[in-house]
This record gives sequence, structure tokens and C-alpha cells, in this order.
Amino acid sequence: MQRNSTLYTISFAAVVCVICSIVVSGAAVLLKSRQDRNVLLDRQKKVLAVSGLLEADESIPPQEVQRRFEERITTKYVDLREGTFTELGDTPGIYDPVKAANDPASSTALEPNPAQVRAVPHVALVYEVRDEAGAADQYVLQVWGNGLWSTMYGYLALDKDGETVRGLTFYEHGETPGLGGEVDNPAWKALWPGRKVFDENGEPAIEVVKGEAGSPEEDPHRVDGLSGATITSKGVEHLINLWMGGQGYGPFLAKLREGAA
Repeated sequence: MQRNSTLYTISFAAVVCVICSIVVSGAAVLLKSRQDRNVLLDRQKKVLAVSGLLEADESIPPQEVQRRFEERITTKYVDLREGTFTELGDTPGIYDPVKAANDPASSTALEPNPAQVRAVPHVALVYEVRDEAGAADQYVLQVWGNGLWSTMYGYLALDKDGETVRGLTFYEHGETPGLGGEVDNPAWKALWPGRKVFDENGEPAIEVVKGEAGSPEEDPHRVDGLSGATITSKGVEHLINLWMGGQGYGPFLAKLREGAA
């Protein structure tokens, strides 16, 4: 076969593509366990941060992340349909509620809603955070919903009373830096602790407002909006209220407040 022929060029390109595909596929398989470990480590760091067990500017090695997590946090699973703790069963790899929500067999479809969440998983992850004496002190809930440009994925930490915010953080989003991206600003996240997610009737009541809200004691349900990012701000409001509602963690949190979870 002549090297300057069309057939040679096509054959050479095809062989290169096959070899590259084999190399990429092999690398993906070989690195899968490492990728899973990194996903788990990142999840643990975010949970530690939102629950106050890791300072925002604190850098610690993976071994310390695992030690703190195992010492103070227990991963649990909640059946959102029943509002009760449940067992996950034999599920390979790391259980991902977001993936479960995208599978009709493991999720409940929702009617159109302001958070633009199409379905919720039957089973959600909940992290139980213990105090130094070993008693349940707070619960970290995974939440998500749409902002302006993206789906925002985060964790909401609630006190053991099932209604008082201890922290809020987002671990993935594509909002505009300097505007909606300010959901990552420590100063804005510091406004959330002490807020109440339910009103006196037990209904989701968080409101992210234009301008300034009062202190948690004076204005427990409202939080300052992000300047120049009204849609993102409202997205945060909508997603929290959705997940605190009857098709989210609402039944679980009601039982938690009653001591029956």
C-alpha cells in the first residue's frame, strides 16, 4: 500500500483512533477506583465544612478528612416517601441520589415547580453529625435546583431540631462569577446559620429577599439576596423550599421534630 494513497491515510487514521480508544478506555477502567475515592473525599470535605467541622480556609490531608468524618459523622439513608431511615441494600459503588433521581425506577416524578427539579429519588443521603459526647447534633441534607445558568448542587445543615439552619454550601454550579457565583462567598453563607426553614404551621418558609434582611432572631425566615443576581437568589430560595416540602425531606424532618424519625 502506497503511503501517499487515500486508502493508506484512512487506514492509518483508523488504526490510531482504535489505539487511542483502547488507551482511553483502559485508563478509565484502571482509574475508576481512584476516581471513586476522590468523589468520596470531596463529599466528606463538603459535609465537614457545612457542619462546621472544617474551617473555610483550613487545608488538611485526606487522612485527616477521613478521620474527622468517621469520628463525628454517620452516613444514613432516608426513604423520602415514608420519611424514615432505611437501609440501602446492595448498591455497587458510591450511592448517588442525583443519579437515582434520573432513573424512573428509583425516583418520583414531580409536577412543574419553581426549582425546576423534575424528580426526587426514593432514597436520599443524610449525614448525621454527632457532638463530642456522641449524641446527634445536626443533619446534613443534599439539595439541588436551578439557578440562572445551571443546576446548583449543595448541602444544607440543620440543627437536631429539624428546622434551624446550621450551614449552607454549594459543591457544584455554573453561575456567573461575581454575580450568581457569590453563593460561594463566605460572607453570604455566614448569613444562613440561625434561620428557620419552617413557619409556625410547619410549612417551608425561606425567602431570599432583595436588599437586607434582619438578624435570624428578628427575621428568621428571610436572607439577604445576592446583589445583581436575583434569579440565582430566588433559585436558592426555591430549591430549599422544595426539598423542605412534602415531596422532599419534609416528612422526615417532621418526624425528627416529633422525635419519631
